[in-house]
Amino acid sequence: MEKEINRKGMIDSYAADSEKDLNKLKEKASQGVEDFSDISPYEGEAFLDAMKRLEQYPQLVNNFVDVVSGRNRFVNKWKFFHTKKNLLFMIKNVKNCEECQKLILCGIFMNMVESASIDNFTYSGLSKDDEKPCLYISNHRDILLDAALLCQALYREDMNTCNMVIGNNLLVNPFLTDVFKVNGAITVNRDLHSVSDSKNELLHLSRCIRHWITDEKKSVWIAQKSGRSKDGLDITNPSIIKMLYLSFRVEGKSFEEFLNTMNIKPVSVSYQYDPCDITKSQEVIRKLKAEGVFNVYKKKKYEDIIDMVRGVRHYKGNVNISVGEAIRADSAKDFRAVAREVDRQIHLNYKLSDTNYFCYDYLNGTDTFKDFYADFNKKSFLKNYKAFNDDVKNLVYNQYANPVRSYLEEKALMEQKK
Repeated sequence: MEKEINRKGMIDSYAADSEKDLNKLKEKASQGVEDFSDISPYEGEAFLDAMKRLEQYPQLVNNFVDVVSGRNRFVNKWKFFHTKKNLLFMIKNVKNCEECQKLILCGIFMNMVESASIDNFTYSGLSKDDEKPCLYISNHRDILLDAALLCQALYREDMNTCNMVIGNNLLVNPFLTDVFKVNGAITVNRDLHSVSDSKNELLHLSRCIRHWITDEKKSVWIAQKSGRSKDGLDITNPSIIKMLYLSFRVEGKSFEEFLNTMNIKPVSVSYQYDPCDITKSQEVIRKLKAEGVFNVYKKKKYEDIIDMVRGVRHYKGNVNISVGEAIRADSAKDFRAVAREVDRQIHLNYKLSDTNYFCYDYLNGTDTFKDFYADFNKKSFLKNYKAFNDDVKNLVYNQYANPVRSYLEEKALMEQKK
């Protein structure tokens, strides 16, 4: 009986290093044209059918407005009326994922999110002159918004939007499956129970991502590791890079060709305030307690969806997306070197806020960065966490402080190399 794999750590379980394993995958890869419809975004008739289902969903507009604003929709009847009118018109008329992302996700949804819960949304590193499809590897703070904000930045630069790789744990019902799939979701199957299934599925995923970038000329967003960062440490899992290279490896193609083809660009997303900072810390504590007793922690069915709504709805302050430079083959010779370069760019491009600088000084008992939070309301910030125990508060403060530590460590390494 084959070893059962961790539900969340499918990519971590990849270990196709032996010749026997590799030959099996090569054989599978040579079996004609591959069908990616099981994990790809909806296309053609499947897309149009999904839009018809969404149009008929009775609470669609109500849920849409409520999720974004968190307020009684009848407080602003004009806004609700026009949102309903525009949304239903778009649902009837969009023909593919690209149109859905531009006209609904960016044109309506993200504009409402920005208006309701973001003070300033800024971005850098995008240029329409350099629109070669690429693989965006991003730090991961919010379930939905990390990728959606990148789409919003691309949309505002009049560039093509991107597909996004998500776990199938978010597809908890047919409605949410349709919502994600019409918005460019490529799904990672986290429900596998054997190592051999995992390897086959990872090859399938690797080939699917490559297909979208090379054949469909559509960029793809993927997080640097499974799950959101709960501690503010943005560290890429090298197994992600190894998985992405797998479709090239089974064809005998070099790592250099993989890098040149996939055009990997690191993305750093930063939030002044993380709406899920407390729930992330509480989850870390629950995991630690569960591992000590049962050696397992399993989320409730809708736990991620609740956090997704919280992330969309609650206040985020200033938000920034920084797209780095494409990773060149002459600067990264293997998957570990690529992971390290992704980390380096994310750490240096992260837009640090007063919350980050304050928490760093607060935890260290210093005033090193006091000029960066001179106008920051420290008492009000600390009061937000007064009701929680010291373990939760300490984890929250470290979530904000760790990007400063990562930045300082990268700067120190740069000085050493001079």
